Amino acid sequence: MKGINKEILKLAIPSILANITVPIVGMVDIAVAGHLDVQAATMIGGIAIGTMLFDLLYWNFGFLRVGTGGLTAQAFGRGDRKECARILTRAIGISLACAFALIAIQWVFVKAAFLVVDCTPQVQELASQYFFIRIWAAPATLSLMAFKGWFIGMQDSVSPMVTDLVVNGMNVLMSFVLALGVSAIGYEGMGFAGIAAGTVVAQYSGLLTAALLLLLKYRKNTISALGKADLKDVFRGSETRRFFVMNTDLFVRSLCFIAIYIGFTVISARYGDLLLAVSSIMMKLLMIFSYFTDGFAYAGEAMTGKYIGAKDGTMLRKTVKWTFVWSMGIALIFMGIYQFAGVSLLRMMTSDPTVVEASKEYLPWLLLMPVIGCAAFTWDGIYIGATASKAIRNSMLWAVVGFAVSWFAGISCLNWFGPDDARYGRIAMHILMAAYFAHLLARTIYLSARYRRDVLVL
Repeated sequence: MKGINKEILKLAIPSILANITVPIVGMVDIAVAGHLDVQAATMIGGIAIGTMLFDLLYWNFGFLRVGTGGLTAQAFGRGDRKECARILTRAIGISLACAFALIAIQWVFVKAAFLVVDCTPQVQELASQYFFIRIWAAPATLSLMAFKGWFIGMQDSVSPMVTDLVVNGMNVLMSFVLALGVSAIGYEGMGFAGIAAGTVVAQYSGLLTAALLLLLKYRKNTISALGKADLKDVFRGSETRRFFVMNTDLFVRSLCFIAIYIGFTVISARYGDLLLAVSSIMMKLLMIFSYFTDGFAYAGEAMTGKYIGAKDGTMLRKTVKWTFVWSMGIALIFMGIYQFAGVSLLRMMTSDPTVVEASKEYLPWLLLMPVIGCAAFTWDGIYIGATASKAIRNSMLWAVVGFAVSWFAGISCLNWFGPDDARYGRIAMHILMAAYFAHLLARTIYLSARYRRDVLVL
């Protein structure tokens, strides 16, 4: 088993190293916003809603990473380097077309979004300001999705690690500099707008890094296999049809993610800026675990696709088994971290004692994240590598049902018993957390049941 574990760790560790910087960026954004003004809850709420608007946009295009990664891994397993190059070219072309479309509709999108999103006027103003600055990073952001999926499919987790470290490092640095200024040189900073501007600079820095890595590592052995005639036909043929059919399923999956995430944020916003800030912080802390588990999910994705492409059923089964062993180990570690360092993590997120105190009540939910979330995230990677897009889509449809049923059943019971106004919002937040975990459980059950039929195809 040493060989396969070495291969898993070779792919997983660079992804984990890159992923652990992602929550740091989110924490820094919240921390900068929380220190800009005495109204920390409003500033944090502006970041939460502004970020949600981009998730609403960008999760629709998650197929650019997911679909590209699975198809590339299988082409790599077959030894078809020309098809690998065609997949990247196709994905980058679609990324840029989508990005320019998003820039064109930005004003309409924001106006429509706030017809649905219920928040205070102060939070809405800050979120809109954040959005209209950060939207100009769309070409870089969507292209980076395609690059990341392609690198992972090529069994290369070092290149996306380097790219992510550049993006996240620049994001942290530029958010501080552009928002808070540099007193040593007399620069006072842009205030809240600097957080969004820092993200724009970071995204284009990452795109430049990805392009340079592509040229340095793949120009001779992959990109050169693609001739001018191939470029003309890159959007034609059976593989292109497969790309779009698969991505239709993944697009539906993305819409389901959006429905759950926006449901979580919009519902919490109904109970005021304080509980919106609490929900935003809790979601960031919940996601810390997933960034570690995703490292093994990416390894499972790359290796599953490779062994399906190579038609090696034995190694496919071993990949699934040992990917789960490693990810479950991560789950146990994080249960301990959440148990003994939960309050310290809260204090890292904000200096506002009111927000910290309100968040303490929900810390026990963090202990459930590793238990319930581990299998869901790991299965996602394996199914992506198998390009089993229909099963992935269906699992998320059931997840939406699980979230919605849990929320409406819980809030109906709350309304029936009718607690006093002071406790209503706090209890509703517990119901919302339960609904979030119900969606993870639904994904895990469905994908576990479909494994032999949809992944073990050899």
